Amino acid sequence: MARFSPYVLNGGTIVGVSGDDFALIASDTRLSEGFRIHSRDVPKIYTLTDSTILGCCGFQGDCLTLNKHLATRLQTYKYAHHKDMSSSAVAQMLSTILYYKRFFPYYTYNVIAGLDSEGKGAIYSFDPVGSYEREVFRAGGTAANLLQPLLDNQIGFKNQVDVEREPLNAAKAIALIKDVFTAAAERDIYTGDGLVIKIVTKDGVETHTFPLRKD
Repeated sequence: MARFSPYVLNGGTIVGVSGDDFALIASDTRLSEGFRIHSRDVPKIYTLTDSTILGCCGFQGDCLTLNKHLATRLQTYKYAHHKDMSSSAVAQMLSTILYYKRFFPYYTYNVIAGLDSEGKGAIYSFDPVGSYEREVFRAGGTAANLLQPLLDNQIGFKNQVDVEREPLNAAKAIALIKDVFTAAAERDIYTGDGLVIKIVTKDGVETHTFPLRKD
């Protein structure tokens, strides 16, 4: 007997990385369901303000609904206060929205990237019901279990002995992101087709795109 479920997993992977003067979110562009690919060009990154971006994957319907809800709240704030909401305030607002839906939660993996009041990069990761923390890097989505250990090793220097720790800059972060997503596309059928990276700096949001395997 078939059972109805209000949720569907549409796959996808997101990664957030921050440095002293930047924060970025990367995502693949594959939208799938089971063994079916619905689209090869659906990035999971949403620009919220000039200094804040959201990575959101999971159930595409919930991703779109959550993003529309956030956009409405941010526009209302801008009309009332004549300025954009800060990245830390956006993270707190998203936490409140997710907690409000805790009895029927959004089926989404969420990561926010932006700059703090000192101009330093910040990554905020969330659980489904709104608990969140500020981190340096975080992976979410179907390939998160593959990518998080790589990030722990390459950025967090876990299990490395006597390694010279150089500051992470944007160019090095982009090169690392390309490598980890290439690896994920080899092992996860829900991750692939293309890679989109959005970087937040004091000059605004910059976008980079790269191809991934399509099978």
